[in-house]
Amino acid sequence: MIMHQEDTWTPPQPQPQQAYRGWRWLRTLIIGVVLFIVASIILLWSGDPNLFPTVILIGNFLVPVVFVAFLYDHQHISSLSIDTIAASFGIGGVLGVLGATVIESLVVPAPANPTRGLSFEGALLVGLIEEGCKILAVIFLARKVPHTSQMDGLLLGGAVGMGFAALESTGYAFTALLISQGHISASLASTVLRGLLAPFGHGVWTGILGAVLFRESGPRHFRITGPLILAYLFVSTLHALWDGLPVTIYFTIPPGFPIPLTSLILGVIGLIVLGVLYRGAIMRQKQQVA
Repeated sequence: MIMHQEDTWTPPQPQPQQAYRGWRWLRTLIIGVVLFIVASIILLWSGDPNLFPTVILIGNFLVPVVFVAFLYDHQHISSLSIDTIAASFGIGGVLGVLGATVIESLVVPAPANPTRGLSFEGALLVGLIEEGCKILAVIFLARKVPHTSQMDGLLLGGAVGMGFAALESTGYAFTALLISQGHISASLASTVLRGLLAPFGHGVWTGILGAVLFRESGPRHFRITGPLILAYLFVSTLHALWDGLPVTIYFTIPPGFPIPLTSLILGVIGLIVLGVLYRGAIMRQKQQVA
């Protein structure tokens, strides 16, 4: 007699695109640094202004791209493809910058003394606006993605935040060129400094908010909950402190780049929270699979 085993249905689980991607992010970083150094030397030696955009784009996009590549290389449970991450980096970054620029031009008052930067009140307003625009970009891009994985939200948020950071840093480099009346070295210094600080800022903040957004939402609908609001206020406050706190203590990194101590402290706080959410995403996914 032949016995037929009853068919059972197992809910689909997100499968990784590739089991483990190792150290590709480090290779990207090394190649990018070499290209930036070589291009900068040739630019300074030749004085050819046509090379300036190439150098600035390499310098300002290198660290954000490597940051996203690092996150993507060290996750094993997300179903997001590299195409989705790349689109979030590009489209999400542009949407965030455009939205923040329009709103800030209408709402944020110009500083009384431009040399001192924003007041804390102005910085808090900027933080609320920019973090809001970036998470709205995440929501728009993820409207057709099942919101079942906290890791997916973290990756999408990190990609959008780093796309925003790359475009913003490019703008700062161009502004430095104008303020210095065409001195390329000022623009290069701005590019290097913002590149060193990039892993502590926008990508971390939006990654935190994206992870909480997906954790609190249903599979097909986003939910505005208390933890999400608290996360939004938390990252906006980190952003405001980053922009608005007076800086008096610096670490100097050879060959002479000053790194603000307050930015490092705030950056470490953000990275710790992102790390907790990252580990939590792995644990939640393992529990769902089990």
